[in-house]
Amino acid sequence: MVNGAGLAMATMDIIKLRGGSPANFLDVGGNASEQQVIEAFKILTSDPQVKAILVNIFGGIMKCDVIASGIVSAAKQVGVKVPLIVRLEGTNVEAGKKILSSSNVDIIAADDLDDAATKAVASIQKQ
Repeated sequence: MVNGAGLAMATMDIIKLRGGSPANFLDVGGNASEQQVIEAFKILTSDPQVKAILVNIFGGIMKCDVIASGIVSAAKQVGVKVPLIVRLEGTNVEAGKKILSSSNVDIIAADDLDDAATKAVASIQKQ
């Protein structure tokens, strides 16, 4: 799950570079609400080909704390049963990371896109 087509392409490319194979991508756009993130998770988790969920957000207009709240709510409501890797960068990133780390949701935090892709591929290989 990303915000922006360019970021989607880069994310899929680096997943391939790290030995993975993206099942699909979902672009939440630049101004997604918490409810839209929840709906995005419903779509992603309904696909049996999805073996992990990598969230790669660069918050400019999109605020990382809003995305983080949506991720936590979605994971709790939808019941994510695959590894969940999250990379946040940009507006309100520290607030977003704090929301994720204090959520009691099993989230694999990533520092950058390469780290996120590496962790996503590794999480699938462990299954």
